Amino acid sequence: IVNLSAMSFGSLSGRAVEALNRGAAQAGCLHNTGEGGVSPHHLQGGELIWQLGTGWFGARDAQGHPDLDRLVARCASAPVRALEIKLSQGAKPGKGGVLPAAKVTPEIAAIRGVEVGKTVVSPSCHPTFSDVDGLLDLIERMADRTGLPVGIKSAVGDLDFWRTLARRMRETGTGPDHIQIDGSEGGTGAAPLSFSDHVAMPFKLAFSSVYRIFWEEGIAQDVVWIGSGRLGFPEQTLLAMAMGCDAVSVAREAMLSIGCIQAQRCHTGGCPTGVATQNRWLERGIDVPLKAERFARYVQTLRHEVLELSHAAGHAHPAWVPLSALEILQGRFDSRPARDVFGYVDGMGLPSEAQRAALLEDLGAAHG
Repeated sequence: IVNLSAMSFGSLSGRAVEALNRGAAQAGCLHNTGEGGVSPHHLQGGELIWQLGTGWFGARDAQGHPDLDRLVARCASAPVRALEIKLSQGAKPGKGGVLPAAKVTPEIAAIRGVEVGKTVVSPSCHPTFSDVDGLLDLIERMADRTGLPVGIKSAVGDLDFWRTLARRMRETGTGPDHIQIDGSEGGTGAAPLSFSDHVAMPFKLAFSSVYRIFWEEGIAQDVVWIGSGRLGFPEQTLLAMAMGCDAVSVAREAMLSIGCIQAQRCHTGGCPTGVATQNRWLERGIDVPLKAERFARYVQTLRHEVLELSHAAGHAHPAWVPLSALEILQGRFDSRPARDVFGYVDGMGLPSEAQRAALLEDLGAAHG
């Protein structure tokens, strides 16, 4: 149920990425690469979701457009289990990214396919499509070429996009295998405060709005749903899964587990703990085996506590906990069922009968 969220090499140090990847392998969760490409630091045993942002780093041509030949070749050389097109992220929807020139080392330049020592700017939108049909066409071409599941990640603003996407997916039988909804609570050191504070919907509103659209189109249970945006605590994970998430992404908690102290110096290359720097001397502050173990234990503890909460609600697995089992506090002496708060009807947020049967079989095998 845990997907280590997007924190790319370049933003993070190589040793930080190694610790997270080793920890992901120990904990049995997926490691999302972030949009910086697949680096040697990602090859420490953890399985990957390769995220491709607007810069298409690691799978781009000289003009920054997608190069599917490079994509296929890299997927064949790394444990990539799924691809993810990042349309936007909760902390800075509608904005691209900037990697300062001082952080573009020869190693990072080779991994991303950019020039050494030159500031790298990610565009605010993708270069090869501008509408839903263009997105669906790209997803299908990537899936055909790589044989991998292809998903999307996005913050939520204009719901018309999601209505069109759900309708076209139903009509064509094509579309993303997973959808990651990122709430505006998502964090990054690279967002203007006006964006991180005021642009995009918070997770609970965003996810419930989009999930409802797909439910009305009859395809909500055909998609793997991932939630992100401060969901790394057990009660928030359980609520997200009751709303329909099949997995959650964690980023802030993962970084804290390997030593981040939120010094807010990520963009300077002078992170004092070695987590977000390419300074070799500062990087030595990360004891990779120790930090990997700490991250793995965080994931294992989160899983354990989510299961404990599910059992307290009378269910063997968090996927089966309905929103009607949860209450949302409103003020000191009032509450409402979460189902009423989010406008869900019978069956919403829960697996289909076929999915439930498959999960029962998996649980039986796990305890067999």
